[in-house]
Amino acid sequence: MPDARNSGLEAPLWRAIAVYRIAALTYATILVIGNISYYKRPMLAWPVLAVMAAWTVFTTYAYADPARRRAPLLLTDMAVVMAALTASIEIVGRHSLETGRPTLAVAWHVAPVLCCAVRFGRRGGIAAALVMGATDLLVRAHYDQSALTGSVLMLLAAIAVGYLVRIAEVAQERLERAVELEAATRERERLARDIHDSVLQVLALVKRRGAGLDGEAGELARLAGEQEAALRTLVGGRQAAVDPVGDELDLMALLHPYATADVTVSGPAGAVPLPAHAARELRAAVAAALDNVARHCDPGTKVYLFVEDDPGQVVVTVRDDGCGIEPDRLAQAEAQGRLGVAQSIRGRIGDLGGEVRIVSAPGQGTEVEMSVPRVPIS
Repeated sequence: MPDARNSGLEAPLWRAIAVYRIAALTYATILVIGNISYYKRPMLAWPVLAVMAAWTVFTTYAYADPARRRAPLLLTDMAVVMAALTASIEIVGRHSLETGRPTLAVAWHVAPVLCCAVRFGRRGGIAAALVMGATDLLVRAHYDQSALTGSVLMLLAAIAVGYLVRIAEVAQERLERAVELEAATRERERLARDIHDSVLQVLALVKRRGAGLDGEAGELARLAGEQEAALRTLVGGRQAAVDPVGDELDLMALLHPYATADVTVSGPAGAVPLPAHAARELRAAVAAALDNVARHCDPGTKVYLFVEDDPGQVVVTVRDDGCGIEPDRLAQAEAQGRLGVAQSIRGRIGDLGGEVRIVSAPGQGTEVEMSVPRVPIS
């Protein structure tokens, strides 16, 4: 994910800082003209203003390039502004500063603090504000309410700008996710239009014509049916990416790849978010249940996978029309050391604080119901 601090969303912030720096330089120049008669060394004020003007022009162009918005430039910016502040001691004079005369870099010294806040966020802005505020107070050599107010306002400005940068980062991430989702949706729609009337219909025809045949023809029909189901799932958008969104995963996106000609997956049309660990464990339990069907039932046994999304829990049911389970068979298997159901299903769901209910009878299929609470599992 690209860093939002170098994204186009922050370009207006950097332009605003450049405008502020120019306006602050203008204000500082006006104050110098109005107070120069009180300075200790008035003639030296003009070279300092010239340096400040040149640095304003340089930083306006330097910060315009995202590649140059790095620590060396920001530290140099801080050093130049602090030097202009410190020069006030000899040029304005200690006595004039103590009586309330402004420094040469009044207001102009806030610009690099804002730059640090934009580039490094709230923490960087706070650190820069503390350093610049301490320098300003040392130069003024008096710590009354007016002097402290300026430093506090600079600190608050750094916090506000840093917070704004964080909002820009979140907005950038959401924008990129939305763009990716839109692009994926358009691509699926294009694929669906291209293949729906050709590939899917051919696969469906092969499945229907070969359903009653034996041998290789029947196997070919079965494979065609599986590929048709998988392809419909893909173009229908159910093979969405299952990358975590924060600490959650979409359970439906995890389970839909199990859909085949013999396995029907049903559930809510939208996402079913669960904590990532819980979603993966529930998928593993479902995989174990499907593996039991494939291992113990006849080929072609139909399996129905249902997902129910309730406010307090998520319930996944795996139901088949296979051979069923003899009474006490699960207990016997566990006693013999075969722990597929005990560990792969009951163990996983139990660790999540959930419950497993198994209903079966010989010749009547099996139903495995797994319920997982939505409360976070510590």
